[in-house]
Amino acid sequence: MTIIDLKSDTVTRPGEEMRKAMYQAEVGDDVYGEDPTVNTLERKAAEMTGKEDALFVVSGTMGNLVSLLTHCRAGEGAILGSKSHIYFYEAGGLSALGGILPLIADDSDGLPSMDQVSHWDRPSNVHFVPARLLCLENTHNKCGGIAISPDRFAKAAEMAREKGMLTHLDGARVFNAAIAFGVDVREYTTRVDSVQLCLSKGLGAPVGSLICSDSDFISRARYWRKRVGGGMRQAGIIAAAGLYALENNIERLEEDHQNAGLLSTLLAEGGIEVESNGTGTNMVFFRVHLGDGGDDDLLERCAERSVQFNKVEPGRFRLVTHIDVTRDQVRQAAEVILEEVEACRSSH
Repeated sequence: MTIIDLKSDTVTRPGEEMRKAMYQAEVGDDVYGEDPTVNTLERKAAEMTGKEDALFVVSGTMGNLVSLLTHCRAGEGAILGSKSHIYFYEAGGLSALGGILPLIADDSDGLPSMDQVSHWDRPSNVHFVPARLLCLENTHNKCGGIAISPDRFAKAAEMAREKGMLTHLDGARVFNAAIAFGVDVREYTTRVDSVQLCLSKGLGAPVGSLICSDSDFISRARYWRKRVGGGMRQAGIIAAAGLYALENNIERLEEDHQNAGLLSTLLAEGGIEVESNGTGTNMVFFRVHLGDGGDDDLLERCAERSVQFNKVEPGRFRLVTHIDVTRDQVRQAAEVILEEVEACRSSH
């Protein structure tokens, strides 16, 4: 039976045309700047985001890390949302490798609270760590995969600029946000000093992310990429997949959003508490209260019926639609989840 894998949009596999592009890719040594496919990918990403230059990196985590290391010196502070991916899921790299202090702000509505951003904008004083950088995330994973509107996003970035701070966008799924609001991605990316965007999530490439910024920043970021072990050689093989993704897989993200909307509706109609936090994209979060051992039992029961997803907190689960999940599979997954939730409630 075909597995319906809703754990993440990172589980996608390259299709036949993407594999063909990888096979045919012209390659060279990227550390020397001689891989033509990488160079084409970087130019494409810079153009799409309205930036001067771009840098191909292994992962979104590396992209965020290299960006923060380039922006901040040891002992400086970066304002991070308490639910942000950089703070929650990236192994503390900014502190471990850069000596950067996280300055935490409430981002439960998808953006760091502007009151708390103001709080960290403290006067120059030997006792205070300077707030050098504001980090934003769009779409926001842990807040339900919600897309932040261009207006709200622009206000946050402008406020940081007025306070003399730099801004970085963790835009791992920024194309999802652009599709959700029907705008060009530049509505987000030109508002910030740097952006990291991921190729291996909804866009369907097997690996890779890009940092986009001005030329001077990217030049300095190349040193940090090398320092953290991210220098690649004949990387055109994987860059070709990313290039294919940017050229072919952005508009189809709307299909993932529609599938997530259908999944949300079916679960809610079946009596499950589905979160609604704003403009949704390709993620569905739901809550069920199953008692001791019930969460794991639900995951196991569904997996036995070839439906896979993750628990993110006790009683809270995440489902992610993507290029490898069809509309019929969404309906099948909803049916399995509803049946197994009922079975778990009866047994716990």
